[in-house]
Amino acid sequence: MSKPRRILSIDIFRGFTIAMMIIVNNPGSWSYVYAPLRHAKWHGCTPTDLIFPFFLFIVGTSMRFAFVRWHSFASNEFYKHVFIRTISIFIAGSLIHAFPFIQQDWDWGNYRIMGVLQRIALAYGIAAIMVIHLDLKKIFISGVGILLAYWGILWLGGGSAPYSLETNFIRKIDILLLGASHLYGGTGIQFDPEGLLSTIPSVVTVLMGYLVGSMLHTTKDFLDNVKRMSTFGIISIVIGLIWGLIFPINKQLWTSSYVLLTGGIATLSLSLLCYVIDIKKWKKPLWVFQIFGTNSIFLFVLSGFWTKIILKIKFTLEGEPISGYGYLYKTLFVPFAGDMFGSLLFALAHLLGFWLILLWLYKKKIFINL
Repeated sequence: MSKPRRILSIDIFRGFTIAMMIIVNNPGSWSYVYAPLRHAKWHGCTPTDLIFPFFLFIVGTSMRFAFVRWHSFASNEFYKHVFIRTISIFIAGSLIHAFPFIQQDWDWGNYRIMGVLQRIALAYGIAAIMVIHLDLKKIFISGVGILLAYWGILWLGGGSAPYSLETNFIRKIDILLLGASHLYGGTGIQFDPEGLLSTIPSVVTVLMGYLVGSMLHTTKDFLDNVKRMSTFGIISIVIGLIWGLIFPINKQLWTSSYVLLTGGIATLSLSLLCYVIDIKKWKKPLWVFQIFGTNSIFLFVLSGFWTKIILKIKFTLEGEPISGYGYLYKTLFVPFAGDMFGSLLFALAHLLGFWLILLWLYKKKIFINL
């Protein structure tokens, strides 16, 4: 079995995405976050709303190279690989939600079933089965068909306000199949931004990455390929923006317009990195992101565990109980840089700490693959 080759621009793109994820997920205080580092409240798209689709896009891009070992043949070994990886990533996401596993006040009746890693797992598994059976033309047609069908389903199933938080069809399906108590409640009502139905269009985000990965895998002229990728990205962005006028761009609903907009931006970003790395050979300045591109799922799990641990640890500050998370922020970063910038420095400190861990793993040639 041949070992798939690695494309440095993909690794660096993955690393940049992971770095942004760490910064966005670890502010010193959620009350003090700069606007670009916040998600859109509902419709719209901020830089932060690009992170999750970027990661799914990279899953698809990497898939194109990883699956070369099976030569587009759906063998039993292939199905076993996809099944194990899908289950492993899904379980990892479930463990983050369940951590620290044993608590006296734990209420399994309110356990959240879906999540970021759970969506990655399902989108990967579905996309993997599709790409091993379909050629590139059929993958493209299937992706378009899914986005159109998803639009119709949400429009028909959402009543008079099909794209609202309260009445969208995604929420109805999740409540029916999972139960309201098992959904995310951070929006004020029980609604999961990583719900079951909205996972379907996220598969198309993976497929877009796979199509772009195919361009990279077969190219013999990097400059020509950068032009083709840029064209594909610009067309996707334009169509996404136009479609967004009637089917709003919305991360939490993972609308079809959002898929095309973010997939197009991801394609343009990767084409820029290909130009910088593969044509201009500017590799050394981007080495720091290459380290972040290794052990990415492991880092996601580690960061989730770490946050839960320091939230559970209790301190006393000015006579009031406070979590270890808040204590670090209030005592180290606020006195030095104030509330807002201190909150960003808190996130950057986490970024540096996690990078040092990944650097140690990289030097020891330890790669934890789920």
